[in-house]
Amino acid sequence: MSATIRKIAVNVEETHREIGRQISPATRKAVAVAVIENPFAGAYQEDLSLLMDIGAELGALLGDKCVAALGISPGDAESYGKSAMVGENGELEHAAAILHPKLGAPLRAAVEKGAALVASSKKMGSPGQVLDVPLGHKDAAYVRSHFDGIEVRLNDAPRANEIMVAVAVTDSGRPLPRVGGLTHEDAKGEDGLR
Repeated sequence: MSATIRKIAVNVEETHREIGRQISPATRKAVAVAVIENPFAGAYQEDLSLLMDIGAELGALLGDKCVAALGISPGDAESYGKSAMVGENGELEHAAAILHPKLGAPLRAAVEKGAALVASSKKMGSPGQVLDVPLGHKDAAYVRSHFDGIEVRLNDAPRANEIMVAVAVTDSGRPLPRVGGLTHEDAKGEDGLR
């Protein structure tokens, strides 16, 4: 691993009841977050390829951790997302370098297929701030029941010279979805849209 990792945290959220109704089976989301040293903190760096390579490593590591936390096979994953928060001595482009060029392919391998774009967000922040991870269906972007999100917060991250990188995976959509659109069961996953 080319990243210097200070800590990793994994959380699973299960929703069993919503607005007085039983959810069966419960909807489940997992989020895995790594807190890494920012190798470019405090100075401008033109070539961000090191962060891009770190993104690839973290896509596989965090994606696998989410699937394991849910106790599912990779093919049973239904949605995914990614997010990063850069500490004050970094820049937003550091988050972009981790998330975009190379993180997606290893995450897709961790959840099998993944024809759709991986929803993402990035921000600057300080210890204890909430990082929102958007979620979308892994194979068909038009599946509205899987437009969702999960948040992660670590009381001591990111420090000024760190980056917090999160990946989320679900085995279901939102509880009680009813806004129409393409269903998970009808999605083909051939073009990433339908």
